[in-house]
Amino acid sequence: MPEDLMRYDQLAQNALKGVVREALRKVEKSGLPGEHHFYIAFNTKFPGVNIGERLAERYPREMTVVLQHQFYNLIVTEERFQVELSFDNIPEKLIVPFAAIKGFLDPAVQFGLQFEVAQEPAEQSAETKPKLATAAKIDSESEEVVETSDAPKVVSLDAFRKK
Repeated sequence: MPEDLMRYDQLAQNALKGVVREALRKVEKSGLPGEHHFYIAFNTKFPGVNIGERLAERYPREMTVVLQHQFYNLIVTEERFQVELSFDNIPEKLIVPFAAIKGFLDPAVQFGLQFEVAQEPAEQSAETKPKLATAAKIDSESEEVVETSDAPKVVSLDAFRKK
């Protein structure tokens, strides 16, 4: 099989992280519509993540935050987002690069994405290339996230258009 010099795996991950970025931008401008809310999992050791010492000790590798009822000062840029949340009634400002995100889930519409995150982005070799992002859904009975497949799929945009 020929070597993928275009790095379609990275292009796909960047495009899907753009979905997360745009969803957060909508919330930044207008707040959460309807019943939408987000679970965002990220690598706490990724360069550029800033979560404060107390949270870093409590979540040494990965953390999941929920943007639903009480979050403040959401700011979204091209490379990262920042938000203020309360943990044990103590306000904390979090800064998370989109490259650190491992998962994004909106249970209101059973939409989710999972991403492979490299520990150190500069040290990727051919063996540690990130995998293609995979879609996930929520089992409505148990509310557990169920990964749909590791195999890349071609998805028609018609499935997402309003009819």
